[in-house]
Amino acid sequence: MFDYLIVGAGFAGSVLAERLARGSGKKVLLVDRRPHIGGNAFDHYDDAGILVHKYGPHIFHTNSREVFEYLSTFTAWRPYEHRVRASVDGQLVPIPINLDTINRLYGLSLTSMQVEDFFASVAEPRETVRTSEDVVVSRVGRELYEKFFRGYTRKQWGLDPSQLDSMVTARVPVRTNRDDRYFSDTYQAMPLRGYTRMFENMLDHENIKILLNTDYREVVDVIPHDRMIYSGPVDEFFDYRYGKLPYRSLKFEFQTVNQEWVQPVAVLNYPNEHLYTRVTEFKHLTGQEHPKSILVYEYPMAEGDPYYPVPRPENNELYKKYQALAEERSDVHFVGRLATYKYYNMDQVVAQALSVYARIVGQKRAEATRAEAARPSTPAVLAASRKERQHGPVASLSKALAAAGNQSA
Repeated sequence: MFDYLIVGAGFAGSVLAERLARGSGKKVLLVDRRPHIGGNAFDHYDDAGILVHKYGPHIFHTNSREVFEYLSTFTAWRPYEHRVRASVDGQLVPIPINLDTINRLYGLSLTSMQVEDFFASVAEPRETVRTSEDVVVSRVGRELYEKFFRGYTRKQWGLDPSQLDSMVTARVPVRTNRDDRYFSDTYQAMPLRGYTRMFENMLDHENIKILLNTDYREVVDVIPHDRMIYSGPVDEFFDYRYGKLPYRSLKFEFQTVNQEWVQPVAVLNYPNEHLYTRVTEFKHLTGQEHPKSILVYEYPMAEGDPYYPVPRPENNELYKKYQALAEERSDVHFVGRLATYKYYNMDQVVAQALSVYARIVGQKRAEATRAEAARPSTPAVLAASRKERQHGPVASLSKALAAAGNQSA
């Protein structure tokens, strides 16, 4: 009844559903165990009428023109450059560490050239950089490592930086100028009407049926399909044959406050003095005007929904065993952060999904993602009411089966 059963309605699954349906005319059933599309990027209006990200802040940034233009097919954008402050020694200072961070922290007035000399004087060179501790200490020395990185990393990952792959802290730059943007990517913006609206536009196609609140294992043997695309945890797919892959989870505590603004920037990091790692004020991200504000406190957890693969050599070796099993399944494509056990950003997941689609249709990625002349250039104008009226999300197994039956007829 369906050409593809796609497991997971986050970026990986939704991009492939859209491409297969709109780009290749395939009939797709998109299944997610959660009650919504969008995966961890899902946003919604809370009781106060403020747009919040249910699973913590998601800030879009990329250097890929191809990825940005592809997503621009489904949303207009609000220009936004993300800024973060860290609570260190009783001050809120820029992070990533830059010239202002050092001058404020130590009461100095260094220039860019002088701060380079400062970093060189405190750095502890390492012959081999293997761990996250090596990365930071070799660049900015032991004291700044302790102030900004060690406590935050231990809370976030449940491990000391000396036990984690270098990629964890290598993601955070160190600057000698006053640039206080968290990211330096070419394209930095937020979906104008939110991520959920973007996903709704992406999945607004007659060949896509959506089944929510459903574990794919409940339907995989019931609803006929030719092939599967899987974006869930790879170890779960294979019934934990070699044991569980380690993930870190998060607990979110939302707080509504009766004042317009609380924080000077969207995110404040707390490397040391609290159990939570950071606090986000959403209106900085969305640009929404509202007399109230909402904050979310993030508490890293060992158990719960899998968010972050834990980058350690032994975990990578365990994943390779599951990867070998995945490569034996010619009928299943494994895509996304959980299915490939990679600490991907959103744009990297989109790029991976576009690459998989290109392989499926036997094209180069740029060819596979080139917009059709007939496709609307501003899909944000698509009305949600039209989507729901024509082919809105399938809410139950019985409706999915009925839809499949109607298609076969």
